[in-house]
Amino acid sequence: MNMRVAVQMDPIQDVNIDGDTSFALMEEAQARGASLWVYQPEHLSWCEGRITARARPVTVRHVRGDHATLGDEVVLDLAEDIDVILMRQDPPFDMAYQTAAHILEMLEGRTLVLNDPAWVRSSPEKIVPLLFPGLVPPTLISRDAKAIEAFRDKYRDIIIKPLYGNGGAGVFRLKPGDGNFKALLEMFFESNREPVVTQAFLPAVEKGDKRVLLIDGEAVGAINRVPQKGETRSNMHVGGKAEASTLDADDLRICAAIGPMLKERGLVLVGIDVIGGRLTEINVTSPTGVQELKRFSGIDSCALFWDAVARKLAS
Repeated sequence: MNMRVAVQMDPIQDVNIDGDTSFALMEEAQARGASLWVYQPEHLSWCEGRITARARPVTVRHVRGDHATLGDEVVLDLAEDIDVILMRQDPPFDMAYQTAAHILEMLEGRTLVLNDPAWVRSSPEKIVPLLFPGLVPPTLISRDAKAIEAFRDKYRDIIIKPLYGNGGAGVFRLKPGDGNFKALLEMFFESNREPVVTQAFLPAVEKGDKRVLLIDGEAVGAINRVPQKGETRSNMHVGGKAEASTLDADDLRICAAIGPMLKERGLVLVGIDVIGGRLTEINVTSPTGVQELKRFSGIDSCALFWDAVARKLAS
């Protein structure tokens, strides 16, 4: 694979090489003969019709403390010098994130950008599941305190979380009679102008929050993430423990429903979250879990991803 790949990501020096999906994707690309560059979103520019990035060539290896060798900085013309761009920086999904997506979208037809930046910015991870109301738990997206209070009165045990958060940050469970309800809403509403997500609490989360990986709209495998004792959140960022899992009938039903939409939108690497057979999120920005999936099951989703990329470049 004589391919030139630029990865728009957070600093590679700081990644956990035993768990980071971007790093694993880079390892596989390099093993196939690709040349790699890395840059941060703030190094992306549009000037007089040219889209450039101040980037550094990189060689990666799975050696803790010595996992990346960076070359001298260069300015890449992303339409001329690069074949594939991976948009892999972590959220928050703020205006800076969306602006980077807007700029990369202008490369359409010249450089393959994955996931497709136009659809990344138009597929917020907690909103796009609402296209499939029969698959999600009871959900409210609102900033209206009275609407949220009515939802709480109906479902009693609820989860409130930021609409554009990630990694389990800012996720709160409110049990019936919890006196922090109004103070929590005040905290959310004073910090930004966005609605919040309110959902009925799913007791099945105690058994785990399943991460299912899809490549080009097809389910490839799953891991389970179990929360720590006394914790509602199962995200690995906040101490959730990854376990082996398999795709069950509910997972396959959900993937069959959403897969065509993902494929049509150019969302090639996607991680969905499933609790008790209910779809809670469709992660399209920088989904994780490929290394855990390979460790537990032997399924190499990085190889499947680059196979899909090769097909797209060939077509």
